[in-house]
Amino acid sequence: QVQLAESGGGLVQPGGALRLSCAASGRIVSINAMGWYRQAPGKQRELVADVTDSGTTHYADSVKGRFTISRDNAKNMVYLDMNSLKPEDTAVYYCNADGRYYNRRSRSPERFVSWGQGTQVTVSS
Repeated sequence: QVQLAESGGGLVQPGGALRLSCAASGRIVSINAMGWYRQAPGKQRELVADVTDSGTTHYADSVKGRFTISRDNAKNMVYLDMNSLKPEDTAVYYCNADGRYYNRRSRSPERFVSWGQGTQVTVSS
């Protein structure tokens, strides 16, 4: 199907910034939405931000004004610029994408929903 690979996580002090990147690869026909989710210990996974193929963005209230999501359709990549980071932003961040890929077995496009392996973001002094 389609594989997602994240990068850019790490340890940062409160008030700092990080940029997460996610690259999609495989027999991609088209990608609809790409987004970032996060999961903190003991909590459910939650949507952080997503962006459609036309550029429409959506953010969780907790990150509005601090995080910016963007994508490069030509490279099948999505980014998350995180500023003014807070300790409560600490979580594993997962990339997500949905769209259509070429299935060699059926020789036709089929829908996919893929997740990355996750990247740890820790905000601590």
